[in-house]
Amino acid sequence: MFASERGGILITRDIEERAKALEESIHPLRSVLFIRDDFKIEDAKEVIAEAYKSEEKTKTLILGAKTFTIPAQNALLKILEEPPRNIRFILLAPNKSTFLPTVRSRLTLTQELEERVFEPLPLSLVSLDLAALFAFVKEHEKLKKHEAKALVTQLFHHALHYEGIALRAPQLEGFDKALRLVELNGRFQSILVMLLMNFLKEVKRAR
Repeated sequence: MFASERGGILITRDIEERAKALEESIHPLRSVLFIRDDFKIEDAKEVIAEAYKSEEKTKTLILGAKTFTIPAQNALLKILEEPPRNIRFILLAPNKSTFLPTVRSRLTLTQELEERVFEPLPLSLVSLDLAALFAFVKEHEKLKKHEAKALVTQLFHHALHYEGIALRAPQLEGFDKALRLVELNGRFQSILVMLLMNFLKEVKRAR
């Protein structure tokens, strides 16, 4: 299913059923299931401990949950990027936006169901200037928490799919940080400026 040796992300409604099917398809090679309702930091630590148990043959760690907390995802980042020898990961969730951009950038992604279709935004990130930045921030500065999270996700989708930007590490981290700050009830005006300034700096470097 996944071309990458590291494994991948599978978007599916039937997390437990798909996890068991994956386990059967992997047999006789070893697999370990970590299926939760909400995947938390303590679950991530358990996964990391299991990953560092040496294996002679490939062992697949299957992580499935309706939600993955941001601390749990951050804890998994390094091991997803540089997994121990003979270890691969498969992450299951009901929607792509569950995962931070930095997590998605480390694994191939497969979808078994259609997700929300994002409309393009009236904003050009590749030619972003200060006037356009502050006009966009002014228009969206008073969004509610769930609306703010949705806009950050839409900006990420817009950058990748409508403008075809190959996001650099600081930009990916900017999206992660923005989602964390929104979750912590940070001032969205400041969060949005911080996020978009990553693209403004990118434009200036390219000129």
